[in-house]
Amino acid sequence: MKGVFIAFDQAHKDAVINALDHLNCRGFSMIEQMQGRGSKTGEPHYGSHAWASMNSGIITMVDDSIVTRLLEEIKKIDQNAEMLGIRAFVWNIEQAY
Repeated sequence: MKGVFIAFDQAHKDAVINALDHLNCRGFSMIEQMQGRGSKTGEPHYGSHAWASMNSGIITMVDDSIVTRLLEEIKKIDQNAEMLGIRAFVWNIEQAY
């Protein structure tokens, strides 16, 4: 099992949830208002007067067989609007209850 954390501009919310639905990733937790700044390109998302946009984040646990397809879906979302920003990070889940 893998944990996948997806950080994204709030404008991507529907597309990210649709990608999860498409791959039958039912369970996730979402943080609606998240501040941040990408490590390479894009605008900061601080919710301030100067940088008004905000991020959201989703964490989901998926079977190993889903990870590659989920990352491909996230990459497609990013390629459609690169300046908005979206990234996904994957790590091993050792145990779960």
